[in-house]
Amino acid sequence: MRTLVLNAGYEPLAVVTFRRALLLVMAEKATIVLQDDSSPVRSAHGELPRPTVIVLKRYVRRPYREMNHVTRRGVLRRDRFTCAYCGKSANTIDHVIPRSRGGQNTWENLVAACLACNSRKADKMLAQLGWQLRVTPHRPRYGGHLVSGLNQIHDSWDVYLQAG
Repeated sequence: MRTLVLNAGYEPLAVVTFRRALLLVMAEKATIVLQDDSSPVRSAHGELPRPTVIVLKRYVRRPYREMNHVTRRGVLRRDRFTCAYCGKSANTIDHVIPRSRGGQNTWENLVAACLACNSRKADKMLAQLGWQLRVTPHRPRYGGHLVSGLNQIHDSWDVYLQAG
């Protein structure tokens, strides 16, 4: 189980293990915003709530960095594993403007695609095939990069990830 860490301004900062989150709470560096009451943490001294979202008491200043770099998993997750061409389940990524025609590896040029559509499109432009994208590729929102590598995301995190 992972815990979402929010900065003092409630913007997403990191995802940590629940053990690390409990240590931050016990050291009075953070407070629990949401907890999982169905599975508390048991210790020799009693039960502690299992945090799912915590907020730091002091603001942590982060140096500005370019938004997350493009990854295959990130593109698939952004597009919800759905083909941008036909709407079926996607397991590959495709360049909207093919690399052979000057397309770049950017969030705005990559989409999730099923194997059949990816093969049919090959290095052609959408206009040549008469195809249209079902979605407009975009850079993921601020907190999206925090969860791009995780297999399970707690439902309660959506509110905080969209806020950033």
